[in-house]
This record gives sequence, C-alpha cells and structure tokens, in this order.
Amino acid sequence: MSDRRLAWLLLAPALLFLGTLTVYPALWVLWLALQYRIPVFGISRWAGLDHFAFLAVDTRFWNAAWVTGLFTVASVALEGALGLAVAVALRGQRGGRRTALALLLLAWALPSVVTAKMFEWLYHPAGGLVNFLLGGRAINWLGDPDLALPSVILADVWRATPFVALLCYARLLTIAPELYEAARVDGAAGLQAFVRITWPLVRPILLVTLLFRTGSTESLTVYAYRALFQTLQVGFGSAIGVVVFALVMVVAAVYLRLIGRQEGTA
Repeated sequence: MSDRRLAWLLLAPALLFLGTLTVYPALWVLWLALQYRIPVFGISRWAGLDHFAFLAVDTRFWNAAWVTGLFTVASVALEGALGLAVAVALRGQRGGRRTALALLLLAWALPSVVTAKMFEWLYHPAGGLVNFLLGGRAINWLGDPDLALPSVILADVWRATPFVALLCYARLLTIAPELYEAARVDGAAGLQAFVRITWPLVRPILLVTLLFRTGSTESLTVYAYRALFQTLQVGFGSAIGVVVFALVMVVAAVYLRLIGRQEGTA
C-alpha cells in the first residue's frame, strides 16, 4: 500500500500537467459543442445535440468527410509503401548512405508552411516548374477540382515519406544480419527473405508510423476552421472538432488493436 501511494505521489505532477493540457481543453470543447456560441453577436445559449443533428444531414460535412477519407487512405498508403521501399533500399546501399539520409531528412525538416509555398510555386499555372516540364501547358493543378486532391496528396507524400522511411530504416538496422545469412543458406533470398524476415519484423513499427500519419492527415479540420474563425460559430466549430476527434480515436483504436495482435503473434 505504501509503494502504491508513493507511485501515485510521484505520478501526480505529470498527471496534473497532462490533465491541464488535454483533459480540461477536451471537456471545454465538448461543452462549447453543446451551445450556440457566436461571440461577435453576443449569442450564447444551450443547443444540446442540435449541432450534431445538423452535421448528420449536412452535405458540406459529408463531402469534407469523403475528401478526408480519400486523402487519408491514399496519402498514408503511398507513404507507407514508399517509406518502406526507401528504407529497404537504404539498408542495402553500400556507399553514400549518409548523403542519402541527409537528403531524406531535408524534406521532413522543412516547415509545413515552406513546403506548402514551394508546391504552390511548383504548381503555378503560368510559371510553375511542373507545367514547364510538361511543355509549358497552363494546367491549373490546385484550381481544377479533378486535379486539386491528387496534387495535394502528392505534396503530402513528398513531405511525409521521409518520416516513415527513417523509422522503418531504424527498425531494419536492429535486425541481426545472421537471420538473412541463415535464410540464404536455407535458399530464401530476395523476395522470400523480405516476406519471411523483413516484413514481419518491420510491420509493427510501420503500423505505429502510419498511426501518427493518419492522425495528422485531417482535411475535415479545414471545415472546422472555417466555422470557428471565418463565421465565428464557436459552438458549431467545436462540434466538428468533437466529431473529428471521435473519428481519430476510432482509427487509433483499430491501429492499436492491429499492433496488439502483431505483438501477440511475435
């Protein structure tokens, strides 16, 4: 009993700090989501579940949810596949590995604002490098509804793939070379070695990496931003934030369940 009290006493500062940073703001947002709150007009009254009922039939919300799902699935899948491929290539590279790692870190080290502005210039209809390489065609990559989403996905993949690659590469470095030598003696090399050794050992860290990427790939927040800061509907914007949080928690639970299964079979 004394050890348990000591443990809670030692954990109390961290728990208090985390509670102040996470639990209190989350409860406050949930409280705002249950109200009509437009400060600029002095509106503040109880709404209950009205905001959530409206979101259930709001075509703009469902369109934003569809775009978010498509963007998340496409970008995370490409980042996972390309990141793992780059990590495997780096592990097998004999010379220039440090230079390759430095170049790989460059994309991830750039601030998001810089990356966004860089791709805005690359996609510029008149003077962008992409159109120049295509023969000077004036393609509006970010203004065409059919091209905007693939263009943004490509930009996100370019920036986030190094993050996935570095974590996968770090995991690959911990795999003992003796495992590959034993597999080679048994006649398993190349693709067979990857399927039987590399993939099972790197899969858990890849799932964790993709969990981080999925949680940070949220275009529904643009809808919440417009409600909160453009129309100043604090209650409605908070309701969108609550829905986004719930969706992220569901996805995180699925990932954690998959990770738990991987650890259980390891």
